[in-house]
Amino acid sequence: MSDQFTNEPMLDMYIFETSQLIEQLEQSILSSEKESCFTPAAINEIFRIMHTIKGSSAIMMFHNISTLAHTMEDMFYFLREEKPRQVDCSSLSDFVLDGVDFIKVEVEKIKNGDEPDGDAAILTENLNLFLTNLKKENGIANSGKKEKDISKKSQQYYISQERVPPTEYKYKFMARVYFEEGCEMENIRAYTILHNLKDYTEEFYTVPEDVIDADDSTERIRQEGFFIYFKTDHTYDQMNEFFQQTIFLKSLELVPLETEEEYEEHKIQKQDTLRDSFVRTVSANYSGEAGKETNKVSHSSAVQNIISVSVAKLDKLMDLVGEMVIAEAMVIQNPDLRGLVLDNFQKAAGQLNKITSELQDTVMSIRMVPLAPTFQKMHRIVRDMCKQLNKEVNLKIIGEETEVDKNIIEHISDPLMHLVRNSLDHGIEAAEERRQAGKEKSGTIILEAKNSGSDVLIIVQDDGKGLDREKILKKAKENNLLYKKEEDMTEQEIFNMILAPGFSTKESISEFSGRGVGMDVVNKNIQTIGGTLSVNSVSGEGMTITLAIPLTLAIIDGMNIKVGKSCYTIPTISIKESLRPDERDIIIDPGGNEMLMIRGQCFPILRLHESYRVETAVTELKEGIIIVVEQDGRTICIFADELLGQQQVVVKSLPVYIQKKRRIKGLAGCTLLGDGSISLILDVAGLVNF
Repeated sequence: MSDQFTNEPMLDMYIFETSQLIEQLEQSILSSEKESCFTPAAINEIFRIMHTIKGSSAIMMFHNISTLAHTMEDMFYFLREEKPRQVDCSSLSDFVLDGVDFIKVEVEKIKNGDEPDGDAAILTENLNLFLTNLKKENGIANSGKKEKDISKKSQQYYISQERVPPTEYKYKFMARVYFEEGCEMENIRAYTILHNLKDYTEEFYTVPEDVIDADDSTERIRQEGFFIYFKTDHTYDQMNEFFQQTIFLKSLELVPLETEEEYEEHKIQKQDTLRDSFVRTVSANYSGEAGKETNKVSHSSAVQNIISVSVAKLDKLMDLVGEMVIAEAMVIQNPDLRGLVLDNFQKAAGQLNKITSELQDTVMSIRMVPLAPTFQKMHRIVRDMCKQLNKEVNLKIIGEETEVDKNIIEHISDPLMHLVRNSLDHGIEAAEERRQAGKEKSGTIILEAKNSGSDVLIIVQDDGKGLDREKILKKAKENNLLYKKEEDMTEQEIFNMILAPGFSTKESISEFSGRGVGMDVVNKNIQTIGGTLSVNSVSGEGMTITLAIPLTLAIIDGMNIKVGKSCYTIPTISIKESLRPDERDIIIDPGGNEMLMIRGQCFPILRLHESYRVETAVTELKEGIIIVVEQDGRTICIFADELLGQQQVVVKSLPVYIQKKRRIKGLAGCTLLGDGSISLILDVAGLVNF
């Protein structure tokens, strides 16, 4: 979901709630498919969701969404009321999911400020045709009259409290609705109830009367509840069910009224009582009297412990914390303090560091969101692809409650989708092939998330045929992608070659894969957020892809190194060790490349001063320091003058004019150090391919 909508509260609420309801609806349909067909609970839930979307879309004048939602509501109303025995659940799921996709696209248009101009006529026609056939097949062709009558009533949009009732209703009710604390915009939610209530009656009045325009309506509803007095032909149970469908409903009091006098008497009494009560409450608040009403308001404020906050404000807060971390380093590491013994300053600096760290942890925790919504979306991918590829695959999700920074989530959704699609298309075999291999007919994809230090590991594992080592080597040779001798390559280095641009071992191109443009894009996207990707496979048993991603993008642990007068920062996650090399371990290969022998293995040496043309007096390897880093199974030795020390650094993008002028390989960004100097943050993934 987008973080910033339109600054129009009613539209923002519509987008937020519709997006949530659509996700809920999609999961309900997918769950129903696993249970062979729609259960009564699922039918009720889907009906309630479509009813809500229909009403809110009509209020917002998004008629294409409202019409489609109404058609789907009719469908599930029929299923709920008539309970037909013969239902093609698979086709019905397809139709409803098509409708879900349509609404998603329209909501996305609304988010972007575009006109939701999609045409749902074909979808609506298909659903109506399906419903007609369903009625014929089950011999209940005359049903549905009830919802059609409701449909006609719902076209009356204008609400008038002075309207004279056209008919005498059988029942009279008083409903008192409380919304959940912190849901905000109670007056708009009350208006939504009234809009939907028109399907059941034309005679009603409310307290407060003017829920939209009155300045105090929100506060009155929050404190005293929203009262609705109405007459209807629907029974108590039906009206109770209607109110129970209200979003953010905290409590409902629904009372039948016996006589017309009681109905009118309540109307007069309640209006007077509530008005007086609210006046007294507000008066007490402003006059400072410790009266009963004041205590009531205080209690209401105390229990409101959840609020909605704009992500833009959280981003700003995170930026400020980052600036504070820099400022703290500038104070504590100030060059003017070197050599001075300042006990009190050190104590104060320690306290400042403690508070800064706690503040940073708190702000980061606020931005953390669970991976569950991202993982749950994969059910739909698996479902659709299984149908198209005629495969049977179970998706198992583990650790979906694991939390990462919200910005990270937005970067991993597409890569995850691609990995799951790859597993389905490339990895999992067809049923007959699996049977011949002695496997179960149905394949399994496991999507797992877990914490690992300052990283989160996301693992995509399948029990398919795995990678073909020889095929990968053959393809790599054909495309001249081998960067060292075949016999010197480890299994993981060979498997990681599928991450190379344009690499694909698939002979034919399908709708889902075969062009070799997927895995390298996935790898780059993961590297963009400072993560790594590794591939493991066992032939005939399956493949495992592990993504290691940082908890947050804003602040990282880095090792500062010096080259000449320049300073560079290496993310500590990539550092294996640092050492001062012995001359005996330095090897020059036939191509003139410097290599360093470490515990029997040779690794290439990268001299930063040569790569970035930096003047330095330290050019002999034995005089400087080697930092061994690893990325994607490849290891290199970075040569620098000296280590400056480890610290948390705030990641900043390189200035735009530098990015436009020249793209410098091996640089991920920059940061400000405690002494005010700038350090360039090295991109290890770029350096191993330097």
